[in-house]
Amino acid sequence: MQTKYLSYLVAALLAVVAQGQTQPNIIYILADDLGYGDLGCYGQQVIQTPNLDRMADEGIRFTNHYTGSTVCGPSRSCLLEGKHSGHTYVRGNGMLQMREDPHDFIFPRALKEAGYHTALIGKSGLGCNTDDASLLYKKGFDYFFGFTSHTQAHWYFPKYLWRNHQGEVTKVEYPNNTLHDGDNYSSELVIAEALTYIEAQQDGPFFLHLAFQIPHVSLRAKEEWKAKYRPILNEPPLPPRKKHPHYSYEREPKTTFAAMVSYMDYNVGLLLEKLRELGIAEKTVVMFASDNGAMEEGGHQRASFNSSGELRGGKRDLWDGGIRTPMIAWWPSMIEAGRETDHLSAFWDVSPTLLELAGAKPQEDTDGLSMVPVLLGKGDQGAHDYLYWEFYERGGKRAILKGKWKMILYKTNTDLNPRVELFNCQLDPSEQNNVAAQHPEVVSELQRLMDDAHSPSEHQQFKLAAERQ
Repeated sequence: MQTKYLSYLVAALLAVVAQGQTQPNIIYILADDLGYGDLGCYGQQVIQTPNLDRMADEGIRFTNHYTGSTVCGPSRSCLLEGKHSGHTYVRGNGMLQMREDPHDFIFPRALKEAGYHTALIGKSGLGCNTDDASLLYKKGFDYFFGFTSHTQAHWYFPKYLWRNHQGEVTKVEYPNNTLHDGDNYSSELVIAEALTYIEAQQDGPFFLHLAFQIPHVSLRAKEEWKAKYRPILNEPPLPPRKKHPHYSYEREPKTTFAAMVSYMDYNVGLLLEKLRELGIAEKTVVMFASDNGAMEEGGHQRASFNSSGELRGGKRDLWDGGIRTPMIAWWPSMIEAGRETDHLSAFWDVSPTLLELAGAKPQEDTDGLSMVPVLLGKGDQGAHDYLYWEFYERGGKRAILKGKWKMILYKTNTDLNPRVELFNCQLDPSEQNNVAAQHPEVVSELQRLMDDAHSPSEHQQFKLAAERQ
């Protein structure tokens, strides 16, 4: 680290000390299935997201940030473990969850040891289909409220949510909810809980992982938010159906999806306003991203709003539409407003970044690189040699991005010689032209790097699939 950068950090810390707090509060917001092109500041033309757009105007916007995976479970595992999916324990969705410490380290534990109060509110990233709310405290979260099961998080009127305060677990029941309707809309519950938490912990330092379910289907939005889009979209309602499938049947899918995204944006605005109201905005760094690319489920179509922008594909694809995400960072006292960066980064960079900002013990086994230099606009920013993903659904896929080259392998769970796609992303950012046959030497090099990036999984579900590769 350069002497100039050290001097900058010392000056920054002294400025924060002068405000009465030596460590910044940290809020990491994660949307669910939000596409790269679903926000106004990333090119969205119809859905209104004024608060996130303002957050980008007042902070820094990343154009080359990647998720941990193309579905939620492994993506969140990469985020929390600070590793790519060739090294994490949870490498796919299913009936599984992280193991207790000392296995599967997640960075909130280190923040807690550095003096932070830690909370996760919303959708837990420690497992998939589980009702084990006790795990959150065991892994380093002082407080939790929300969903532990990702399947339960498909529904916006749940029959229950979980609360874990310092290891004391409570099942919070909503008897009038019927999954698709009711009198307790989960997104309202989550943001109310988050605002209450911030107010209670305003003396800091605190770490809040605010994990929205929006805009994952089922498609459900409050009537006042749908009303905003009816005159804009003029969507003819679909015919009524009596029986609800797993995902709720929505007669106005476009209207409802747009309303959900705008409501999520409204909640981000409430959070930022709460920080200003409490006088702690300058002491708080806020980051926003999505767990994977845009989905096509429950009646929603990506094409309705060009949700992936110019990128190809979406959720469950390893084209960029499935794994590139909006990412915004905001910190009024420290991040210069109105900046944009094409720095290549990924979810496994979040752990080393937040640990450095907090002055916590660094993670020794991370695949990530701290993004502090690019956030603060000072010092030498480390660069990845490559980014790597592996995915176990749909026969298995693996992908690697190195420089201008992006390679994807298909049917890796079953085929000894998987089908190969190679793209020159400088010339072909939408990944339309497979040039693998013209560049066998590049394919060979990237295959070697893929093999180096993969470690045998400790979970039987992924171990067996990898053995067939």
